[in-house]
Amino acid sequence: MKKIAVIQHASWEGPGYFLLKGMQHCRVDVRVFQAWNNSFPDPDQFDAMVLLGGVANVDEVERYPFLHLEKHWLQEVLRSGKPCFGMCLGHQLLAEALGGTIGRNFCNSVGVITGMVTSHGKAHPFFANSEPHLPLLKWHGQSVQTPVPHHFDILMTSKECQVEAFSVKGRPHLVGVQFDNHAAHAADLVQWCEHDRVWLSGIGFNQARIAAMLKQAQQEQSVFERDFILLFSNFCTML
Repeated sequence: MKKIAVIQHASWEGPGYFLLKGMQHCRVDVRVFQAWNNSFPDPDQFDAMVLLGGVANVDEVERYPFLHLEKHWLQEVLRSGKPCFGMCLGHQLLAEALGGTIGRNFCNSVGVITGMVTSHGKAHPFFANSEPHLPLLKWHGQSVQTPVPHHFDILMTSKECQVEAFSVKGRPHLVGVQFDNHAAHAADLVQWCEHDRVWLSGIGFNQARIAAMLKQAQQEQSVFERDFILLFSNFCTML
């Protein structure tokens, strides 16, 4: 059985219902490490790493000191050659470690939008058998900046974020996604809205707008589940 280490960056932002289902579907052994406790695994003891999202920005090292240790650890992961799948903050940390730049996105991207798989994405194993357009759950204000380094391939884009997913030429086992479909289940999203209510209010989300977002996400539940389990299964084929 393959062993996967999951790096969690916030106590309330766990793997998410759909990621857990994907792991069960792929029959992988999972161990979760809490970054805020400076807990990071030995890459040699695992077959792959999964980096979750979180409230931090990649440059907030003084506010979130664990980021300093995690960035050094991530370089060790990259040297090991192990597959790595980053989501949201994890996606940004992976991109930065590989030479990308992270900064303010041109908009706060929150809610359900449509992502479009690029020509690079259609040729990449991560999006094998995927639909060309996917609903995405978005929850971020920062993003990987363009132009991306020449060794990056943009796998997915959207009207709200140019780099929704990326990989590295010749290293398809390194994948980052800006979206949070792993946690698009209604139970996860309600918890996210509760814990991030101050941030949501600051970017113009009142109760009516939050309710509309939750309703839209619920309407897409079966699609979110199907799509994410497919993507995660595709990642597992690269272990």
